Amino acid sequence: MTSGMPLRVLVVDDEPAIRRFLRTSLGAEGYSVVEATDGEETLKLLRRNSFDVVLLDLGLPRMSGFDVIAQARAAGMSVPIVVLSSRNDEEGKVRALDMGADDYVTKPFGLDELMARLRAAVRHRMQEGGEEPVFCSGDLRVDLVRRLVTVRGEVVKLTPREYDLLRLLITHAGKVLTHRFILEQAWGAGADVAYLRIYVGRLRQKIETDPQRPVLLLTEQGVGYRLKC
Repeated sequence: MTSGMPLRVLVVDDEPAIRRFLRTSLGAEGYSVVEATDGEETLKLLRRNSFDVVLLDLGLPRMSGFDVIAQARAAGMSVPIVVLSSRNDEEGKVRALDMGADDYVTKPFGLDELMARLRAAVRHRMQEGGEEPVFCSGDLRVDLVRRLVTVRGEVVKLTPREYDLLRLLITHAGKVLTHRFILEQAWGAGADVAYLRIYVGRLRQKIETDPQRPVLLLTEQGVGYRLKC
């Protein structure tokens, strides 16, 4: 973490052991941690305080994490929300992301992964509304003004559809985009996910060093895709 004011994270979980682990781990990384145990308390804290990111368990008593996301977004709260979900709950991950969550971490999770997801969520939200004219990630460089894509300094030619898909991913770089979100944005309602897989494959052929082992355009299994930022 950089010097200056510590980032404030709201940890929402009804399990004391998990809150204790997160409080200790996040505190050691320089975060300022506030805790909540249910949805109602979470919304009250969000209305009265400013947080840099929320780490939200979906399985809360009285009010679910889904309800918290829905009410927070309906109230215009733009704070990044990273959800905690069970390993096999792909449907829940997709639902949470479609409702406005920024990312998810699967239980049990590693500390390094958790920190990376939190940093990406905060960075993505900071970038929203102020799109940079040039996007760089690894060997990929995209000049959004000139619509010029280069990989390792070599110009890469994309079709209009491929470029539009890449532009969408860049706009939300670091955030998991669900299949449905991408399809609706790039193709319109009712489009087949098969089209998306085809174009993701084409993009990887052009921007990845090894398309079979992508490091830029990442698959979130059963959920969607993420462009590394």
